[in-house]
Amino acid sequence: MRMENRSCDSNIERSSRRSFRHEAQKRIAAIQFLLIAISLTTMPLVAQRASRDRRTDPLPTLDPAYTAKIKEYTTAPYFLTELVDHLPASATVPSPDKVLGYVIGTPGKLTYTKDIHRYFRALEKASPRVRVFVAPEKSEEGREQLLVLVSDEENLARLDRYKEITAKLADPRQITEAEAEKLIAEGKPFYWASGSIHSPETGSPEMLMELAYRLAVEETPFIQTIRRNLIVMITPVLEVDGHDKMVDIYNYRKANPDKFAPPLVYWGKYVAHDNNRDGLGMALALSRNQMKTFLEYHPTILHDLHESVPFLYTSTGTGPYNAWLDPLVIDEWHVLAYYEIEEMTKRGVPGVWTHGFYDGWAPNYMFYVANGHNAIGRFYETFGNSVADTLERTVGAQAQRDWYRPNPPLPRVRWSLRNNINLQQSALLFAMNFVAANKERFLRNFYIKSKRAIAKATNEGPAAYVIPGDEARPVEAADMVNLLRLMGVEVHRATADFTVKNKDGKEQRFPAGSYIVRMDQPYSRMADMLLDTQYYNVNDPRPYDDTGWTLGALRNVRTVRVTDTRVLQAPMELLTSDAMVRGQVIGSGAAGYIINHNTDNTLATLRFRLADVRMEAAEDPFKVGDRQFNAGSFIIRAEGNPPDLRQRLEAATAELGLTAYAVEKLPEIKAHPLAVPRVAILHTWTNTQNDGWFRIEFDRLKIPYTYISDQVVRNTPNLRARFDVIIFPPVGGTAQAIVNGIPKRAGDAPIPWRGSEMTPNLALSPDQTDDMRGGMGLEGVLNLRRFVEEGGLFIPITNCARVALDYGLVSGVAIQEPRQLQARGSVYNATFADRRSPIAYGYGETLAIYFNQAPLFRVQQPTARMEGGEMSGGRPSGRGSPTDPDIVQAMPQPEPTPARPSRSGEEQLTEEQRLMLGPFLTPANERPRVVLRFVPDEKNLLVSGMLAGAAELAGAPAVIDVPVGRGHVVLFATNPMWRHQTQGSFFLLFNALLNFDHLDAGRR
Repeated sequence: MRMENRSCDSNIERSSRRSFRHEAQKRIAAIQFLLIAISLTTMPLVAQRASRDRRTDPLPTLDPAYTAKIKEYTTAPYFLTELVDHLPASATVPSPDKVLGYVIGTPGKLTYTKDIHRYFRALEKASPRVRVFVAPEKSEEGREQLLVLVSDEENLARLDRYKEITAKLADPRQITEAEAEKLIAEGKPFYWASGSIHSPETGSPEMLMELAYRLAVEETPFIQTIRRNLIVMITPVLEVDGHDKMVDIYNYRKANPDKFAPPLVYWGKYVAHDNNRDGLGMALALSRNQMKTFLEYHPTILHDLHESVPFLYTSTGTGPYNAWLDPLVIDEWHVLAYYEIEEMTKRGVPGVWTHGFYDGWAPNYMFYVANGHNAIGRFYETFGNSVADTLERTVGAQAQRDWYRPNPPLPRVRWSLRNNINLQQSALLFAMNFVAANKERFLRNFYIKSKRAIAKATNEGPAAYVIPGDEARPVEAADMVNLLRLMGVEVHRATADFTVKNKDGKEQRFPAGSYIVRMDQPYSRMADMLLDTQYYNVNDPRPYDDTGWTLGALRNVRTVRVTDTRVLQAPMELLTSDAMVRGQVIGSGAAGYIINHNTDNTLATLRFRLADVRMEAAEDPFKVGDRQFNAGSFIIRAEGNPPDLRQRLEAATAELGLTAYAVEKLPEIKAHPLAVPRVAILHTWTNTQNDGWFRIEFDRLKIPYTYISDQVVRNTPNLRARFDVIIFPPVGGTAQAIVNGIPKRAGDAPIPWRGSEMTPNLALSPDQTDDMRGGMGLEGVLNLRRFVEEGGLFIPITNCARVALDYGLVSGVAIQEPRQLQARGSVYNATFADRRSPIAYGYGETLAIYFNQAPLFRVQQPTARMEGGEMSGGRPSGRGSPTDPDIVQAMPQPEPTPARPSRSGEEQLTEEQRLMLGPFLTPANERPRVVLRFVPDEKNLLVSGMLAGAAELAGAPAVIDVPVGRGHVVLFATNPMWRHQTQGSFFLLFNALLNFDHLDAGRR
């Protein structure tokens, strides 16, 4: 009875409630429609419909003032979506304007790192949904880098458990399929958004503050899904040093609207734009922070936020894609990109596209922290202004509609910082919501990719890489192993000798102590893509960056690719700490010490550390007993050196991994003193990008130097009084552009790069000047020439050699412009043309070197054929090989030219030819000395990367030593210190430094 009455009553109540709800819903809908209509009165009809159809979530409580500013700072309504056209209000959690004093995207406002960090700490203090951590390392200038986590309070309370889950999915060797499925159901993906690795790209640090606030306080189902199913990781500013310099410069620009603002010539202490190319070397603190953080959290997605092309490019790339990646990650790139494009395009946002930018080939980018570790690395490019000004912008070719860009950017646009923030934040929220709604899909894919990486050894191979225990450069081998370990790659050491079959099917034996990088481990793909060789087809799209990077070759460390799976059964133990080479002093002889020159780079450290110790360099190879020593080996006599020499040698060699042999009798061979030169590293005020890679190596190896600008060269007539060696790292442009620098025109105000009350962060730069204008000028060129003639060594690297050639510092060398050569950022074999040169000390017959298209040196040799008063190499075009004699058809043949004794080993000109050349003939002792050249065999030229038009590169000089007066100019076609990858070439430079005053040794 009571049940019947309750049923009857409930029917009436349900009917009444339905009627009430219907009326309420109608009123709410009317109010919502009115609010939307007011906010979208100027929005195109398509965009209105998209927003109205999408907004089924209840409207949040708005912050009306902030919301109004969002609309005011957005230049057109189609640059808004319903996700970011408002800001939710909170009574307890401060929005960005409450801490900073201005709304995110306010014209004229860029935020310093310390204030960005202050906001995130205020957010953490006010909201249990936010946690702030400090990255493991401070920046090179001593700033903190933050990691911010945003999620539901319950998720953050169980953070360690979720980290444990992703760690187990990242390494499936210890779990079953059933356990994995339970972990996938329980786990939460980590979605990591990383801002402003490139300092002029200023929108993401601002946007990420607002995003974190929105995620923490908004209660719409859309945001709740993200918060419930994801743990959002935010690095608000990755390049903290450069970001603050960028804000300084912007403030200077605002305060001096009628003056030229300084270009952002320094970002971090060492590296500018290339900080996003440190994924292979991990030389920078920001790179190591990203890697260490990834290995702690194992995020499913790492999303770099960049700003360059219009309006929003979401990455997939043109290809060719990196060949070592699991195809599944490439599919995930496209799934996410096209989901974002669809959602943004539905809302009428113009210029959202993918495909036609970047390639996806080289693993040197920061987001390969994820891609190389079975996660998803991706990036945006939005249309940043760098500054916080609203500007009229013209879009070039990217405004054209194409098959991959059906929704192109507008040809002209009024673009604001707020537009940039809107697009970044909207697309990022769509991506996060999609991953959150499909969390098990992405966690399962992560697990599958990890499983397949472990199966690599027996599926696609190889089984392992082996670095033999008898490697000639043990310090550099250990350094490469430690780089792999930093990246999470497991490395084992053989505990006994073992044998495998090589690629030719023959038995190959490796000694105990060999390093073994197994491919049955979770991060086998990262190891494989670093240690394997690369082939880039020249018919593929133009490469975005380097095409070859084989680390064993670039580091001159023998690395053997092993396909024989028996290697996995070799006796071995896992390295649980960094590989160390413990040096020592062997023997008790009292005459002195010998250290073999094996080009381990710590040899240079040793020479400068023991600067007061007299050392000599052997000019030829020699033996002591049964032990062989290379040319250039260090000879240290006990006589004439400090009495505590042995103790100091023992301490230094132990730390540096070197072995010194104490002998009763020193070898009686030709030797010369080994210098401790006063070194300068020269930079311009137009570009400091490449000299930073030189400075980081000199600092790491503790080799002292003075950092000077081209203005110092211009203003110092007697450079020789201060320096023995001047190194000029690569600078782009013509010789004239390099010499002239930033134009200095009458009437223009100086352009300072100096710390001040307005620009305090510029004071932390490696160098400062009151006026960046004017390069070394002709005065500087003359000062450099005088420096060399008085006994100094000038080393211009790659393109900077044009200064020495075009301004006549050297003769006998020319640069040939490539016509057919395609050799973009690759690794090539070179051979030592003159092994008696001190620059060749310690090396074998050949060396793999990095080369990027230019310069192509040509040396005019006196043995060449003469035509029209000029000498040109080679024979007339015709039949046969390059060395066959020319045969004139159907005519009498000339008698063979009788051989004449050579006067110098190089000089084979007749007296008649010498008289014809007269004063234009360079004396033998001043002729260019080719030390290293690319191998002449075109088939063996390429090690890794791309090559077409090989004939232009084959046999071309790579390192040339040119005597000038009492000094030398050494020209490098290769960059010996490229992005902390070319450790095998470092000693080409160090040999030149340590022997700067004896470079004529061994000259014929």
